[in-house]
Amino acid sequence: MSKREKSRRAFLKNSLGAFAAFTIIPRHVLGGKGFIPPSDQLTKAIIGIGSMGRNHISYGGTRVVAICDVDSKHLQEAYTLIGDKGVKTFSDHREVIQLPEVDIVHIATPPHWHGIIAAEAARAGKDIWCEKPMTATIGEGRRLVEAVQQHGRIFRLNTWFRFTDNFYGMGTTVKPIKKLVDSDMLGWPLKVTVGRHTGFDWKFYWVGKTNLQPMPVPQELDYDRWLGPAPYKPYNPHRVHQTFRGYWDYDGGGLGDMGQHYIDPIQYFLGKDDTSPVSIEVDAPQQHPDAVGTWRRITYTYADGCQIILDGEGSDENAAYIEGPNGKLYPGFRSDIPDLEKKLASFPDPEPQVTDFIDAVRNRKKFALNEENGHRSCTLINLGKIALKLGRSLKFDPVTQTFPDDAGANALIHVPMRTPWFI
Repeated sequence: MSKREKSRRAFLKNSLGAFAAFTIIPRHVLGGKGFIPPSDQLTKAIIGIGSMGRNHISYGGTRVVAICDVDSKHLQEAYTLIGDKGVKTFSDHREVIQLPEVDIVHIATPPHWHGIIAAEAARAGKDIWCEKPMTATIGEGRRLVEAVQQHGRIFRLNTWFRFTDNFYGMGTTVKPIKKLVDSDMLGWPLKVTVGRHTGFDWKFYWVGKTNLQPMPVPQELDYDRWLGPAPYKPYNPHRVHQTFRGYWDYDGGGLGDMGQHYIDPIQYFLGKDDTSPVSIEVDAPQQHPDAVGTWRRITYTYADGCQIILDGEGSDENAAYIEGPNGKLYPGFRSDIPDLEKKLASFPDPEPQVTDFIDAVRNRKKFALNEENGHRSCTLINLGKIALKLGRSLKFDPVTQTFPDDAGANALIHVPMRTPWFI
């Protein structure tokens, strides 16, 4: 019997099977420019190996040594994609993060698991690459920041628009937008509108169903472990995998899915990385307690008067992306300020950022989008979720990260977790 056949049978018999032989992952799997010898690569484990996890099997300077998922089909598909190669497979993330050979833990689970796994990884001495949104609640975010910093770990949140790639409908990277805001040519305070007329899609197809019928759990899925800290709800396939975002227990619809992609760069160019809004207003239908619905408008206001407006219904076809007392910036980096780009050339560029995660890990440098500013931009998402759930406007204290004299809102900062899970 061939080695591959023995490995395949061992996998099918027990998804916790480990393979002792060490084999280099082929260059075509690692991908990227400039092949790095295995001895110079950092090792990683991917927890949550569905479509998002499989998309991150390869990034430069790393090689996968372990994968983990509560769905054995996901494990088998990823295992086949990697090509065996000695990769260990697990169904329990707690076993993965204790592996001494793992440098980086990449978390690609649904968001209700992010905080728990990331904090446990930090305590186990691992550096962390986490998918967005960073955490499911404000309280989880605060505790994750503490865990990462207490244990001296390097953390990266996987949204990158503050430092690379064209920023949706703006037709440019965020760098010149940051430069424009810093120049004060638009004046202050600023209002930023995020909606389809400024180039952003809130993906309202991520809504839940209110009439789910209990169904048998597929044999390949450990549904109890998939739920983890979330309240028990009878299994229905619409709750898991590709459609989980439509349920409050696991995410927050389009706001949870796209919010940090859209809002984190705004937080950066407004200079709000160390603070949060003081008020949140919502205009939305009454939300179902289980299934996420749509909303018309969410408005965040900071102490200095700056606002971020999430336009869910696309009500203003002529909206500027950024509007200040002295000028406006529209999609495509168009402005009503004459000769804008020529004028911007005389202003300094923004401060450089550490945008190479592998370099950050090797040299123990704080990554550009880390646990601190990532928590602040995720707090924007979680503030919106709380206001939507309660169906009313809120006041927030950015220093204490609590809602003054508001027991109902404060009860949603730390959502109780199902035993035995905690952060």
